[in-house]
Amino acid sequence: MIMPNNLGRQYSLHAEEYKRKASEILDSGWYILGKEVAAFEEEWAKYIGTDYCVGLASGLDALWISFRLLDIGNGDDVIVCANAYIACVMGITMNGAMPVFVEPDEYDNIDADKIEAAITDKTKAILAVHLYGQACDMTKIMDIAHKYNLKVIEDCAQSHGNHWNGQTVGSFGDVGCFSFYPSKGCGAFGDAGAIVTNDEELAKKFRIFRNYGSEKRYHNMMVGSNSRLDEMQAGLLRVKLNHLNEFNEERCQIAVRYYKGINNSLIQFPKIRPGADSTWHQFVVHVPGYRDKLMEYLKEREIGTLIHYPIPPHLSEAYAYLGHKKGDFPIAEKYAGEVLSLPIYNGMTEEEQKKYFVKFNVDGLLRGDFKSRMSGYAIGRQNGWYSANDIRELEDMNKIPKELGGDRYLCNGNMVDINNAGNYNSGGESENE
Repeated sequence: MIMPNNLGRQYSLHAEEYKRKASEILDSGWYILGKEVAAFEEEWAKYIGTDYCVGLASGLDALWISFRLLDIGNGDDVIVCANAYIACVMGITMNGAMPVFVEPDEYDNIDADKIEAAITDKTKAILAVHLYGQACDMTKIMDIAHKYNLKVIEDCAQSHGNHWNGQTVGSFGDVGCFSFYPSKGCGAFGDAGAIVTNDEELAKKFRIFRNYGSEKRYHNMMVGSNSRLDEMQAGLLRVKLNHLNEFNEERCQIAVRYYKGINNSLIQFPKIRPGADSTWHQFVVHVPGYRDKLMEYLKEREIGTLIHYPIPPHLSEAYAYLGHKKGDFPIAEKYAGEVLSLPIYNGMTEEEQKKYFVKFNVDGLLRGDFKSRMSGYAIGRQNGWYSANDIRELEDMNKIPKELGGDRYLCNGNMVDINNAGNYNSGGESENE
């Protein structure tokens, strides 16, 4: 069974380094807010290109605490892409603010050309979600933010090391939010998150807030939270960070092989926005009209896939109170019905991928239901258009050996070899090669 993601493969690439670091931390006797956290914060800020990084317990914490410390809450609106993961929306609503959805563009990220029309007097911020490992159009987003004096929060959970016009995502807005959930590009071995910023005072507020609102033990300056990145996760993340660029490069190579190896006119490949690159957090194709059928077909052949995401946030039960209905955001809803994430992970070999290409090239499957396909094959077979092996190849079946007639073309009537049809009455026989 090929899984959509295989975390064990990535671990095995540098297993001894992780083990040494874990042992070092366990032996230290210091497990919360120690030297590993401080070192990782410094290294991650440098990698992103910001002045400060603050480690937190999760990506969701990074989001909702950002809105809290930017004073965005009750009565405020935040613009967000309509096809974003629901945690993005939760980061907004946990503070009492209202999400204002904007449709995605052809690159699966927020359509920056539609943002301005969604701005009202209540709008206080834009949440730019860099989905699937590709950057939003941050030039347009920042221009709009400056024009209307809006805060910009970047959700970089799926974009570790992505760039927009050469600048690393997370460094554009007021705050860049990161999840280090195990499946992320630089994933921890449990929950973990962080924010980055160039604002010294804001960074200080994050450090205080994450530790019960305390800068000094038992001296609480505000009502804060318990959202501390622990030493073990920070140390292991430092190991992964040393290999993040090679991880990203490897995923790019896997993506290239998909582009070259999959041949199916009904599968729409992901598009890369000019000015952006992709770290391929997911390899998300669009299969309009046939997504579920293809997903089931691959499942039967032990190829796992995922849907990111089957229900747009505005139609989620959790946000029924917003009063949205089906049809309010037709592009996001369309995408939810056709996106499919193919397997991609570090450690996937070229040889493995080649085996999957045959099974992805399923034009016959996607042309119609079983009854319709069989009817078409019967007509084609009876008229000499298909051999038995032509049909079996379309249905991803093993070929019949040539000597058993698998490659023979037949004609209507008595279903004799097409080369013999003209000689049948005279008793002649010609060899069909």
